[in-house]
Amino acid sequence: MEMRKILFALPLMFACTFAHAANYRAALVADMDTGRVLIAENANQTNYPASLTKIMTLYLTFDALEHGRLHLDDYLIVSSSAAAASPVKLGLSAGTKIRVEDAIIALAVYSANDVARVLAENLKGGKEGTFASLMTRVAREIGLSHTNFENSSGLPDDDHLSTARDIALLSMAVYKHFPQYWKYFGIKDWTYNGKTYSNGNRLLETYPGCDGMKTGYTNKSKYSLVATASRGGHRLISVVLGAENKDVRSVVSTNMLNRGFAMLDKNAPMVVSNNASSVHMEPAPVTSPIVQKYASDAPHVQYSTGGVGVQFGAFSTTDAANSMIARVRSATGANAHIEPTGTGLYRVRVTGLSESSAQNLKNRAISAGIDCYVFH
Repeated sequence: MEMRKILFALPLMFACTFAHAANYRAALVADMDTGRVLIAENANQTNYPASLTKIMTLYLTFDALEHGRLHLDDYLIVSSSAAAASPVKLGLSAGTKIRVEDAIIALAVYSANDVARVLAENLKGGKEGTFASLMTRVAREIGLSHTNFENSSGLPDDDHLSTARDIALLSMAVYKHFPQYWKYFGIKDWTYNGKTYSNGNRLLETYPGCDGMKTGYTNKSKYSLVATASRGGHRLISVVLGAENKDVRSVVSTNMLNRGFAMLDKNAPMVVSNNASSVHMEPAPVTSPIVQKYASDAPHVQYSTGGVGVQFGAFSTTDAANSMIARVRSATGANAHIEPTGTGLYRVRVTGLSESSAQNLKNRAISAGIDCYVFH
């Protein structure tokens, strides 16, 4: 808490002195490949990022995919806490499952708050607050200097803050560190359980070359948009924070991108209104498995469909569940994982086995004094 007070001692000074002060609070346009900042208006002023927060939630999800802690076809169980998240959400019921790839698309396209919490809880041992602390630590490592996360979704919290410069840098980090997953931010429509969801980023339809990235809104943050586009061998990112409405954020983003591409064509100098960031930005090259690095005690949570499994108990805390995971590994060599039940308990299971493999594992565990049973 003390660190947050130091980092965010400056008040939220939303009054802007540039020409469009009545329309939005801050903006930035940069070249995503070189990091050159072309336009910066209040780029270091702290604002509420709202659902732009989910860019970091997805960054950590991509890291987990890249280093084998998750797989696109794994299934994650929805906890009662996730099911209770405030709208906008898919409306998932406690105890149901969602595939990891569907969870990614739900965030990128529809900005579902319940799914953001599902990912947070599964990536960091069932606690969204602990995941938020991880988000902030990773933000510092990437180079975000004025950002603090309190949750995985961007739901309102007075201490949940960022800047246009930091949001741009985070978005560039996703683009440079995990380019194989960039495609999810350009999905225009997505159908899930018979319902079709449309991406709130209007520029995907209206701006030539636009391929992402994320919208955001709360009552305090107002309307925000990160938009990326390619033209003439250049890729630009624009960040607009605190727009009065959806039309304003789309129009301002369009104008910012147009100005940015025109500046590149003319090799024009950077435009600064006030409180600008540096002339160049570059995300730090985070190469280690981030979630593993900062959360080595986090359970490996993954769910396989089909097959047979062995359960080694249900526990009231993740610490107790992790102790059983270590015991099972030591006694049998099997890698168990945690499945939250949605009722506050954490099952320890090995899944995706054949009938004979499950019976063999059960026998080895019982011989070692570990009670367990086979389930189908």
